[in-house]
Amino acid sequence: MNAFLRRLAALTVKELRQISRDMSSIMIGLVLPIILILIFGYGLSLDVKNAPVAVVMEKSSPLVRDVLSGLNGSRYFSPRYVPSMHEAEELLRRREVDAILRTGSDFDRLYEKGEAEVQLILHGVDSTTATLIGQYTGALLSLRMQAELDRSGLTAELAGTKGAAVLQSRIWFNEAADSSWYLVPGLIVIIMTLVGAFLTALIMAREWERGTLESLFVTPVGRAEILLSKIIPYFLLGMAGLLLCLAAARWLFGVPMRGSMTLFLLCSSLYLVVALGMGLAISSVTRSQFLSCQIAIVVSFLPAVILSGFLFDLRSVPLVARIVGNILPATYYMDLLKTLFLAGNNMHIILRDSAALLLYAALFMGVAIRFTRKNLD
Repeated sequence: MNAFLRRLAALTVKELRQISRDMSSIMIGLVLPIILILIFGYGLSLDVKNAPVAVVMEKSSPLVRDVLSGLNGSRYFSPRYVPSMHEAEELLRRREVDAILRTGSDFDRLYEKGEAEVQLILHGVDSTTATLIGQYTGALLSLRMQAELDRSGLTAELAGTKGAAVLQSRIWFNEAADSSWYLVPGLIVIIMTLVGAFLTALIMAREWERGTLESLFVTPVGRAEILLSKIIPYFLLGMAGLLLCLAAARWLFGVPMRGSMTLFLLCSSLYLVVALGMGLAISSVTRSQFLSCQIAIVVSFLPAVILSGFLFDLRSVPLVARIVGNILPATYYMDLLKTLFLAGNNMHIILRDSAALLLYAALFMGVAIRFTRKNLD
């Protein structure tokens, strides 16, 4: 055992010295994570803000202006008041506005009867934006009309809403309804997947290509010692990148950490071992930098972005995509991080997902040991 530890320590020190002389590893482990989280964190958003909306009031009464006043000063809308529907339609066709909001000339009279309507026409080329604008507009008008109803003292019967139920919604775990709270934890998953898989896949494959591993094959060191000496330094480098991402999430994007920091670090350490093990397994099988790079993108980065629940709820995708998504280790880490950041210490989710990551770590390390032979092909 002492000989094993001495050999492992010597190999690990050798790897640390090699990393200190290799700026590419430091760039991948430290610089790339912070660049990616800044680019995607500030550039990627599921919110629609300052959406240009053409507003047509066929009769500009105090009631109509009050009902539509919520558009002014809203961060979601940039209203553009136009005198006619024809002009508004031209703006929509030229894509100078994303929607048209129109009130009829008899809005006041119909409002007294509880039959008033506001027409909303959406530019449907970008269906996601159109859907969000429709939701924002519906929520805004409902609030303004209810406030006006309360001010006017009209009863539900006079307003034509007898028997109607009023929906009072609350958002748990993301009360700010800010998409960055949802996206930034997912970005950390994507970054750790990319960094972990690339660090070991490229470095190990490079040593296979250059033949530097041949000198180790004639020594008493075993396959486990060789692989562990590769994982330990890059694990430390990956954890440093993780801490930089955590600092950016907390202080740049304001994402709360409601769970235990200890659990966050333990779960992240486990997933980083999974990602590093995946890279080792890829490089051990291919032994080619170019091929390792291509496979790492195909089996780690792209599936993590598309099929891990980062952007889409897996329950809403086709069955085949859902099955593939549930096979990915990134899916379980995604679930873990979003739970720890926003919902807190839900031990049922944490233990379930951690057990899955532990199995993946054992699987990838087993594959790497199996294909790392102390002989030359």
